[in-house]
Amino acid sequence: MKSKKYKPNKKKTFKQAIEATEEVRFCYKEGKSAILNRERNKVELSDPRKCGGSLFIDQCLIEQNLYAQDNRWDYAIDYNGEVFFFEVHTANTREVRTVLNKLSWLKDWLNQKAPEINILKAKTSFYWVQSNGSHILKNSSQEREVLQEGLKPISKLVLK
Repeated sequence: MKSKKYKPNKKKTFKQAIEATEEVRFCYKEGKSAILNRERNKVELSDPRKCGGSLFIDQCLIEQNLYAQDNRWDYAIDYNGEVFFFEVHTANTREVRTVLNKLSWLKDWLNQKAPEINILKAKTSFYWVQSNGSHILKNSSQEREVLQEGLKPISKLVLK
């Protein structure tokens, strides 16, 4: 008699990972529809068919009165089986600490509350999408701090 090889559980889709995450389980949206209309132009998909959905983390948690006093991250989007997290926020020197606090919050939340989503994150997964140009002083301590965390304000998140 042949013994069956053990097969690990199939990796979840983005939608399944969201549904397995208690705090956001009802917040999955098809395509880019979780992204506010005024911010959809901040994300460009080379092939929209590769988009596995989106999640407006901040809004979903606000609606449930969760983490009301925290700096929460904005969005997650699945593209080609990888999840990218982006924050649309003013990019100036005064806002660096706020965005870094949001990033720290997101990383903690992914590790503690959303491990199924965390597993799906892309190799380079965190992006600060500037809402109206970058106004962070070059060579400032704030710019160095942002770069050390792997963030650089970009005008648009382009997924290929």
